[in-house]
Amino acid sequence: MEEVARRRAAEAVRAREPAATGRLARLRRPAGESRGTGVWRAPDEEELDRKVLGILPPRPWTTLRATPLERHPNGPGPS
Repeated sequence: MEEVARRRAAEAVRAREPAATGRLARLRRPAGESRGTGVWRAPDEEELDRKVLGILPPRPWTTLRATPLERHPNGPGPS
């Protein structure tokens, strides 16, 4: 459990970088669960895994599924 706590603390610090550069747009988790769902920005899945998510300390323990997103015509915000 100490290793998990250490990596979570390191992740909180390390996640500030992609958030500051706009690569991390949103991060949420289901109530009462530790898993998360994020909206990340990268030109392709390889860069997302290698340069964005790959820098996070828990990465070796995570399972990723990337789904490309595009703007919905009825969504709020700039087009």
